[in-house]
Amino acid sequence: MSKQKPKILVTDDEKSIRNTLREILEFEDYEVREAENGKQVFDLLTEQSFDLMLLDIKMKGMDGMEILTKLKDKGYHFPVIMISGHGNIEVAVEATKKGAFDFIQKPPDLNRLLVSVRNALDQRWLSEENRTIRSRLPKVPEIIGESSSIQKIKNTIDKVARTNSRVMVTGENGTGKELVARWIHEKSQRSENTFVEVNCAAIPKDLLESELFGHEKGAFTGASSQRIGKFEQADGGTLFLDEIGDMSAEAQAKVLRALQENAIVRVGGTEKISVDVRVIAATNKDLLDGIETGEFREDLYHRLNVIPIHVPPLRERREDIPALAQNSLRQLAENDIMFSGINFTDEALKALQEKQWSGNVRELQNAVERLGLLAEDSTINQDDVSGLTLTGSRKSGGVDSLLDTNDTFQGFKESAERLFLLRKLEENDWNISQTAEAIDIQRSHMYNKMKKYDIER
Repeated sequence: MSKQKPKILVTDDEKSIRNTLREILEFEDYEVREAENGKQVFDLLTEQSFDLMLLDIKMKGMDGMEILTKLKDKGYHFPVIMISGHGNIEVAVEATKKGAFDFIQKPPDLNRLLVSVRNALDQRWLSEENRTIRSRLPKVPEIIGESSSIQKIKNTIDKVARTNSRVMVTGENGTGKELVARWIHEKSQRSENTFVEVNCAAIPKDLLESELFGHEKGAFTGASSQRIGKFEQADGGTLFLDEIGDMSAEAQAKVLRALQENAIVRVGGTEKISVDVRVIAATNKDLLDGIETGEFREDLYHRLNVIPIHVPPLRERREDIPALAQNSLRQLAENDIMFSGINFTDEALKALQEKQWSGNVRELQNAVERLGLLAEDSTINQDDVSGLTLTGSRKSGGVDSLLDTNDTFQGFKESAERLFLLRKLEENDWNISQTAEAIDIQRSHMYNKMKKYDIER
């Protein structure tokens, strides 16, 4: 908001009400314009900007609720205070759900009105500050690639981002599902609000409901205070449910209810809390198989899978590998001077295209970092790439290498164990709990082995 007088648009079809509100607001040193119907509102908005609107609900022609909805659809972000002579709780709740800042009954109480106006303008100022700060922060990384599959994904994002439709992103580990979700949020009208991520596989099943919906104090042993869950944290923004296929049956049922009612109930609570959340889900599993085996609810699947986006593995878009590798190297150089000036030869990029990337983009990025660190001069050549040992390789060359570099049984055993753990961690997106469960060891043992073998992401 500018440092000039705040500009307020008063919209009411009763001239006497407009005059009264104008006198009150101008006395408080606000600049006021008037509109008596929806057409005048949008005519004025094409000519100038406003910091706040006072909007009557009951008007001839387009009523206040319709105007409020249209403002939101057109992307206007200034706060709106609804006023009505026929107010009730149901109307107030509906107005708030549609994005109104406050609801005031006619005739307005002077103090109540001015407090609401000041609070709304403060929120407007904070929103502007937030936008300014966001503009200075690093942007979401670009989705790299010119393959037909990537172009299709980008086009789909452009189309669906402006809507509130739920999206299901599928693909193998490391393909970039989270990046797709972040771009949908970034290009949506919710981009000023929060993007909240939940990895359903990383949270123990008995804690997932509390993580998603929050809990009241004393809801269970250890609940020493109230906790706000991810649904409430994402109110007005986007909730990204990653690895949705690993969600327990109980949590699935509660998520389904939350999506049906646009409301949640905290664990240990009884009050329904309205939430305005766009849900984007992601999985590396075939949920249709999960439905067949009874592990995933079919009704939840159809609620989430409104817009499906599949992110292909690298083996299906090898033409994008050179651009991805060069971009990874460029990003490394931006953050660490030791990568500056390092480049790939054309032969090295071609060799990268021919390798099998079972960990997809994430594994390629790790390999580029390794190549950059180990490069003897400023050029990464074909021999460097050929000598690269991929942790996810299924070829026997990895075992041959272990045999060549270890003379004792204990040394071979430990090297093989380290390679196995690295492989499984990458397959499970470095989710330690999920990896421990997959290889059937306790999580504490997993941490001990990672410490022993100096394994870090």
